Amino acid sequence: MSFVWTIAEQFEGRLKDVSFELLSRGRALADKLDTKLAAVLIGDKVSEKALEELIHRGADEVYSIQDPKLADFVCDSYSRILSQIIKQYKPEIIIAAATTLGRTLMPHVAIKVNAGLTADCTELDIEPETGNLLQTRPAIGGNIMATIKTPNHRPQMSTVRPKSSRPLALDPTRVGKIIQVPVTPEMTATQLKVLGYRKDAENFVNLEEADVVIAGGKGMKKGENFALLRGIADQLGGVIGASRDAVDRGWIGYPHQIGLSGKTVSPKLYMSAGVSGSIQHLAGIKTSEVIVAINSDAEASILKIADFGIVGDLFEVLPEFNSRLAARKEAGK
Repeated sequence: MSFVWTIAEQFEGRLKDVSFELLSRGRALADKLDTKLAAVLIGDKVSEKALEELIHRGADEVYSIQDPKLADFVCDSYSRILSQIIKQYKPEIIIAAATTLGRTLMPHVAIKVNAGLTADCTELDIEPETGNLLQTRPAIGGNIMATIKTPNHRPQMSTVRPKSSRPLALDPTRVGKIIQVPVTPEMTATQLKVLGYRKDAENFVNLEEADVVIAGGKGMKKGENFALLRGIADQLGGVIGASRDAVDRGWIGYPHQIGLSGKTVSPKLYMSAGVSGSIQHLAGIKTSEVIVAINSDAEASILKIADFGIVGDLFEVLPEFNSRLAARKEAGK
């Protein structure tokens, strides 16, 4: 029996990356509790090979609940199924992503099974003395970090931010069990019908999936100066991010905000200009592969965690970056 569960997500039969990110969180918790880790997959047309990858990425067991009527996420049927198998298998801990699915499904299930739920966690750990789940999340507008326990009810349930952890390396030698849960008509019954999906193209900024993020902060001084960042982003195939300070000043829209009160990113390259590096912002970029920071203050917090730090006037550094990138592109490098 598995005591730590993660909720895998799929779309059109393909597992989402967040499914593997959650397994790295769950694996650490399961190892501390010396128990098994399971992934729960509700959906349709997810192949046996894909389910095996969940095992290769850290799961000991996979509960597969698949049916054509479960291809699209509908909260009442997904909630009914998850609540039913929770009562059957009695896990201690359940972790989902703070995605549209996780933010909708987990509160619905928590009410059904009379469990506690902590949303939008940035850190998870196990209390050594009790084995309780320690759930850390921002509070009071991101100004403090609160650690929450739910000692009197089971399962303990949390959602965590996508891109806040990296998947474990693929290990094809790992073995585990895939459990096919039978689907009954009662499980799939719903009065709702998904008609289709429509992308919000006007306001959509794919920060969380971008390989390159170029971000600006209060040091940019005004919104018009973000054009300096857009030039670099365009040349590197990246997107524009921002600190909360820049968004609060109206220089750029909220969809660009990075940090505890914005989005968590994990690009191959994160580059910032005029971002001081508050705790809230650093929490949103900590899994970036390479961090480059430009700041006139040699003591800025972001320079302490950057792989490459440039101390200087961003209004001199950024144009130089732009011109050198343009020269390399022209030279065909």
